[in-house]
Amino acid sequence: MFILLRMDLRDLPSVTTLADDIARGSTLPRPVITQVCQEAIDQTREAIQSGRDADAGALAAAALADIEAARPRSVINATGVLLHTNLGRARVSHSVAAASSTIQSAASNVEIDLRTGRRSSRSTYLRVLLPVVTGSEDGFAVNNNAGALLLALASIPGQARQVAVSRGELIEIGGSFRLPDLMAASGVQLVEVGTTNRTRLSDYAAVAASVDALLKVHPSNYRVEGFQEEASYADLAELAHSHGIPFLADVGSGLIDEAAPWLADSDRRWLAGEPGVKQTIADGADLVLFSGDKLLGGPQAGIIVGTHDAVERAARHPIARAVRLDGSRIAAVAATLESYAHHRVDNLPFWAMAGASVTDINERAHEVIRGLSPGIRIVDGRSIPGAGSVPGATIPTKLIELPGPADGMWSGLAACEPPVIASRREAHTLLDLRSVLPDDDANVAAALRRVLS
Repeated sequence: MFILLRMDLRDLPSVTTLADDIARGSTLPRPVITQVCQEAIDQTREAIQSGRDADAGALAAAALADIEAARPRSVINATGVLLHTNLGRARVSHSVAAASSTIQSAASNVEIDLRTGRRSSRSTYLRVLLPVVTGSEDGFAVNNNAGALLLALASIPGQARQVAVSRGELIEIGGSFRLPDLMAASGVQLVEVGTTNRTRLSDYAAVAASVDALLKVHPSNYRVEGFQEEASYADLAELAHSHGIPFLADVGSGLIDEAAPWLADSDRRWLAGEPGVKQTIADGADLVLFSGDKLLGGPQAGIIVGTHDAVERAARHPIARAVRLDGSRIAAVAATLESYAHHRVDNLPFWAMAGASVTDINERAHEVIRGLSPGIRIVDGRSIPGAGSVPGATIPTKLIELPGPADGMWSGLAACEPPVIASRREAHTLLDLRSVLPDDDANVAAALRRVLS
């Protein structure tokens, strides 16, 4: 490193010299390193001219460390948050990843009919799979659920294009996404009904004759409890259809079936109150919107299902092209839906994690810490579905509680290869194997041996 003992511009290294020094051991592209070194030297020059000490080498090294930390890489999620937004939400299965990778690394039939050589629609296969899986008449996928809602709203027919929504459902979720703002961007006019905690069917009925659609949005990241009331999906669908207008339901997390039959004997009480796509379709919704990377257990996507006419209007809208999926993401969504069609939902990592028994997690935890420091404990805990899915719900689990300063322990685990991301609660470092697939247990054990040594 170049340490400036005296503030003298003549002590500044050249960009090439500093880059040669910094580049040793780094796999970042040389142009990135050169740019960072140039900026570090410029900052150092300004500091010297202002009478302050500065070290170009230290500045460059710190900047490159920040860039290296932001470089995309895989990590092990041991936080106990199964759908951790900061860690990529749903982990897809190896078969889903392979389906996407195969398409991404080769030419594909994304928009060609292999029988005729003529152009075809990229949504053709999804429009077959989604009705089979959800019970809808039709469906396709876009880039995310915000895109799905934007498109659904934009495709509502009518002159004034007014849409009634409960005041209790004017949500804001991560990233400052606000429903009123998205509605305005789609070109519809928001008509608020009811109150924050109670919106009855009569509140919708009071405006149903003067609006062009009814919209119900399942809250994300929070739950209203206590003195509250809301209209059911079935009642809203009946009211909308009696006035000849569509009913849209944004169910958010993408639980396909409220019964979750794929959980078999596993505890499913944590799913109570989460609307199912199948049930919402059966209740009469014209369009149902949900995420692909939450309870569906697939890649980031927004799914639109419903009646053929309503889906076709959305698919033909100009916004559909702006939010469409590429071929590799379509392949990943299709492979995820095939797991449902084949009744192999337990192959999807999210559901494998959610359905794991506490006994199994306890046995895995004891195996991971075998032979390690006697200060490690296995304690009771609660896993969290995460990503705004099933707000307030938790799943019983067992946690590995580590001794020592929490910040140092957390950083040590994150510095391992692969990085292990733990949680810090009440001055303890905790690892929850519910959010770790069993084939990563050996990596967790190796990381613990390294940090505790």
